[in-house]
Amino acid sequence: MTKIALIGAGGKMGCRLTDNFLKSPAYDLAYLEVSQQGIENLRQRGVSVSEQAESVADADVVILAVPDVAIGKISEDIIPQMKPNSLVMTLDPAAPLDGVIAHRDDLGYVIAHPCHPSVFNWEPTEQAFRDFYGGISAKQSIVVALMHGTEEHYVLGEKVAQDMYAPIKDTHRITLEQMAILEPAMVETLAQTCMEVVKEGYDRIVELGVPEAAARDFVLGHLRIQIAVLFKEVNGTFSDAAYKISKRAKPILFKDNWKGIFEMDDIREQVKDITTK
Repeated sequence: MTKIALIGAGGKMGCRLTDNFLKSPAYDLAYLEVSQQGIENLRQRGVSVSEQAESVADADVVILAVPDVAIGKISEDIIPQMKPNSLVMTLDPAAPLDGVIAHRDDLGYVIAHPCHPSVFNWEPTEQAFRDFYGGISAKQSIVVALMHGTEEHYVLGEKVAQDMYAPIKDTHRITLEQMAILEPAMVETLAQTCMEVVKEGYDRIVELGVPEAAARDFVLGHLRIQIAVLFKEVNGTFSDAAYKISKRAKPILFKDNWKGIFEMDDIREQVKDITTK
């Protein structure tokens, strides 16, 4: 049976993984946590905290489910304790790309990140929100990258990722750099920022007197249709007027060189912001 040490088991992501691992009999889990709130979160799940040195030294897989700003320092403590040929797993590409994860040539390193349930899986929005923060019920895809190690390390990491992010729709194998293009560059630097601006626009039109219920229904309904058309989830197009006004608006809202956020030099600056306190 594969032995796993889950570091940060009582945190936001750690609890989500803990909940899934508790459903799987395929692994021998050691749950590691140092914060009092995290320990209480585990106690509520009927989980006791394990002893670090023994658990890490005995683990086939060590999962670092800890914040990006702390993962470098924590890895410097954890990784020297690991047995040769074991596997380090992280949940985000920022720290690995920034080079802050402690490295050993005799270990494997795999990064696995959830795509989260699609807006087109027809799950209610409230359920999708709950799925993001814990207790996935809708299927989601995942992306998995081998940063260092053997193909056997990748196969093990992929299987663990599928179980800890279950239920899974598709598993996409990509590179570490490609994962960083997706996050932070695509979904945080671009998409989240654009959505924050849309929300600011929504707040402004409510201030201007548009009834909030009407504004909410109008904006969210149009967003769903716009996403569906642009991502080819439906067979349709926008009106000529809509294309005309978006062409006018784009140079007002965006700089000509905005796609530079997808260049690796810029992405390295983005991840450095993430990993630095």
